[in-house]
Amino acid sequence: MPRLSRWAIRASLVYLAVGFTFGALILTAKGFPALAWAWRLLSAHIEFLLFGWTLQLVLGVAFWILPRFSHGSPRGLVPIAWASVVALNLGVFLVALRTLADLPGGLTVAGRALEAVAAIAFAAYVWPRVKPTGA
Repeated sequence: MPRLSRWAIRASLVYLAVGFTFGALILTAKGFPALAWAWRLLSAHIEFLLFGWTLQLVLGVAFWILPRFSHGSPRGLVPIAWASVVALNLGVFLVALRTLADLPGGLTVAGRALEAVAAIAFAAYVWPRVKPTGA
């Protein structure tokens, strides 16, 4: 398995663990009013599971499993794929940090912009690798 796939999939599993932990705390807070602070974790919980776990897992598996090129570098311009994974993680981190630390809303805009850049960069990277069988 390529290094980028290993890093992305392992990072997605960390997001899964943290996101599920936040979710468990939120559910516990429903029964214990003393844990009312846990509701502040809701946005980070959603961010970690939706973008951190799911999207990052998809990127890691897609990088690994999509057809390789027969000429030149087998996986194409790998730095673009790395840039998209880094941008995605920075975006998730900024959005979660904004909600957890109650920082200015500009961090959410910057985080979402980085997530969009990550999606566009990865789509541009993977586009040439999506081809019919035998092509």
